[in-house]
Amino acid sequence: MGLPLYQCHKQVRACKIERVHHAVDEDRAEVRCWLTPENPDLMPIGVGEDYYRKHEPKAGGYYLIYADGYESFSPAGAFEAGYSLIPEDDDEETQILNPS
Repeated sequence: MGLPLYQCHKQVRACKIERVHHAVDEDRAEVRCWLTPENPDLMPIGVGEDYYRKHEPKAGGYYLIYADGYESFSPAGAFEAGYSLIPEDDDEETQILNPS
């Protein structure tokens, strides 16, 4: 008997990654990993080396933030097969980021 089968129904914030690069954060005296989104309207996202080592993000994949603040990475194929973009307005955005 195999493991039980589950279907995902989570809502996440996410962006497709165009570029991954490292830089020294002089203020914090640490190396930071920067994820540049494909969407030019979004700013690069700084993540720490712990995130980088755990998730090994790659260009073409997705950076994710769950409602509880957990940050993750998903390869494009897995993300695109499991998630659909939700059109939103300001009220919906607040509800997703701050669920009651």
